[in-house]
Amino acid sequence: LLGGEGLLKTRRDGYDGKGQVRLKTGDDLAAAYRAIGDVPAVLEAFVPFEREISVVIARTDDGTTAAFDPSMNDHSGGILRTSIAPCGLGEDIIERARSLAETLARETGHVGVMALELFVLEDGTLLANEVAPRVHNSGHWTPEACLTGQFEQHIRAVAGWPLGPVTRVFDAEMRNLLGK
Repeated sequence: LLGGEGLLKTRRDGYDGKGQVRLKTGDDLAAAYRAIGDVPAVLEAFVPFEREISVVIARTDDGTTAAFDPSMNDHSGGILRTSIAPCGLGEDIIERARSLAETLARETGHVGVMALELFVLEDGTLLANEVAPRVHNSGHWTPEACLTGQFEQHIRAVAGWPLGPVTRVFDAEMRNLLGK
């Protein structure tokens, strides 16, 4: 099974630990498929990464971009638990991450805010893990810690207004609280 471990995920509506089953060699694949509702799915191999980061970026229709400082993410049970800014990585990795997000936004013609989650491997390699073409929970720290938050930035981008400054004015830690 993809080198020993993997994650079976529904193609749609899987988030915050829903629509996912963790698998290892020898597990019952048919039972895992039933557990996610017998719906179209993808099977992802586990990647040995040092940390995960998110780049939240805004892009206007004229191609102007502004990227927030990348945050470091911590997940548990398939759910984002915390995002911390700054992410604690060197400027070379941060610039490569921002460049990947800018290229993605430009090449897709995206207008608005999007998030690019990246695995950072031990050797500094960056692997895309998730793309969210919208405001994202890993950027929920931005309204309090930056001159312009991700929600305002999204409205500015889609309304055709100039993007606001994304300067981080203090360090931040966002804790994702979920419940009934």
